[in-house]
Amino acid sequence: MRKITYISTLLTALMALQAQSGDAASINCTALEKGLCCPADAVKFPSKRPKEADRLFHSEAVEKEIQRIVRQLNNRRLAWMFENCFPNTLDTTVHYSEDVDGSPDTFVYTGDIAAMWLRDSGAQVWPYLQLAGKDRKLKRMLAGVINRQLKCINIDPYANAFNRVPDPDGNWMSDETDMKPELHERKYEIDSLCYPIRLAFEYWKVTGDTSVFGAEWIKAVGNILKTFREQQKKEGKGSYRFLRVTDRALDTMNNAGWGAPVKPVGLIASAFRPSDDATTLQFLVPSNFMAVTSLRKAAKILDKVNGRADLAAQCTGLADEVSAALQKYAVYNHPKYGKIYAYEVDGFGNHFLMDDANVPSLLAMPYLGDIDIDDPVYQNTRRYVWSEDNPYFFRGRAGEGIGGPHVGYDMIWPMSIMMRAFTSHDDEEIRKCIEMLMNTDAGTGFMHESFNKDDATKYTRDWFAWQNTLFGELIIKLVNDGKLKLLNSIR
Repeated sequence: MRKITYISTLLTALMALQAQSGDAASINCTALEKGLCCPADAVKFPSKRPKEADRLFHSEAVEKEIQRIVRQLNNRRLAWMFENCFPNTLDTTVHYSEDVDGSPDTFVYTGDIAAMWLRDSGAQVWPYLQLAGKDRKLKRMLAGVINRQLKCINIDPYANAFNRVPDPDGNWMSDETDMKPELHERKYEIDSLCYPIRLAFEYWKVTGDTSVFGAEWIKAVGNILKTFREQQKKEGKGSYRFLRVTDRALDTMNNAGWGAPVKPVGLIASAFRPSDDATTLQFLVPSNFMAVTSLRKAAKILDKVNGRADLAAQCTGLADEVSAALQKYAVYNHPKYGKIYAYEVDGFGNHFLMDDANVPSLLAMPYLGDIDIDDPVYQNTRRYVWSEDNPYFFRGRAGEGIGGPHVGYDMIWPMSIMMRAFTSHDDEEIRKCIEMLMNTDAGTGFMHESFNKDDATKYTRDWFAWQNTLFGELIIKLVNDGKLKLLNSIR
């Protein structure tokens, strides 16, 4: 009783102090009441989550998972960052509703942009899938994301981002492409069509629910196949072109919007990268690897759930063709690293060597399940991309990692550091990654899009839910993989 009275008195004092200071962040009362941290920690590490009444979506399973992880972490700062980051997608970006027929429909913002990217939304909710079997409400929300993504693909498989409701006055309606009011942006990216399949396949594996694989799903697979085939460029340039009036070279495409020429060798062209930057050579290698695994996953669903052996065979056939072309055209014999995967190729024999932090990337291919982590060509590639031979690898006083032309020189994306940890067998390498992530949040308790290699207080995007939730996913994986001792050794 004395402990409860003491905590209650302390909480009252802390809240009064917070009100006087005008600090909008709430004190982490829940953790304090449950004895998961000491009173001094609550003062030093106030929760950055919205007040409970202001959170967009609540999952009891997610809250229990947060408690499970926090209870095991001795490093209070790491626990604080995890508790801020892991639920960030649910707290701030998930807009759940139901259609007139009662079907779940979930629209997911990226964070500070009120639009839904097919890639980002699939990645943002991915870490919650492991808990879907424990929470019916969470399961329906995830089904709603899949339902919305399939509808979006069927509106336009060439679009990367969508509006919650049609907006005829949207920012990019002036782009010279086939824009529609439903679209936020129409940058064609292979991975935009892969992430929804990845999410739907894992959802099916975890929950056994087949309700999302109805007519909308069949139509979406047909549109994905049609788009990928057209972008193999076997019958000319295809229907997609994109031009934008801009001062950023990679925000538009060259050759009157058609992009650089490619030779039709079986690979799939991608006009833009996962960063939303235009490709230099249109056969984007990591995205083609993701297309292979995504098509194979779609084939399994079509065969087992839909009984559509015909459509499944089309997916498998295209996957086999792309896979064979990758082995023939995507490998470059580097004078220093040996055989590595190029970032982009064109089928004419040209190879563009670099890596970008955005996923899919060369570094992240095993994380996505697109290649075996012990593949020797991947291991050579991994050494290359995490070196100064990669033009977008930066090392400075604050940290080291991969960036990209999207934000420019000297800016490191925490996502690349996370992918290094996800794809590592080396405990010391993992430890350095976690320490770097903890030391480059600029004291905010959140991940950012990027930070300056010499000064982490210079960063882009305060609110980028994908990176936040991904950090939470990484910490959970490390705990579940028996790396708790490693995490608790970090000071």
